[in-house]
Amino acid sequence: MAQVLPVLRGQQVMAKTNAVEFIHQVRQEVARVTWPSRKETVVTTAMVFVMVFIAAAFFFLVDQVFSAGVRLLFGLGQ
Repeated sequence: MAQVLPVLRGQQVMAKTNAVEFIHQVRQEVARVTWPSRKETVVTTAMVFVMVFIAAAFFFLVDQVFSAGVRLLFGLGQ
């Protein structure tokens, strides 16, 4: 982990690291990540598509209702 230097004007200053140390730290952090399984990724992606479809259908219906209301209000549908 990077060394934290003393506080300077109310801010913490991180110690500088070279490129090799940075890559080493990145690899350590990536190793700690809990990656989703393929099944979890597929299920989550499918749920996103379903929710997008539901939202699109909802806003389409709301738009149609407002459009019909405006046409009725201003008599543009005759």
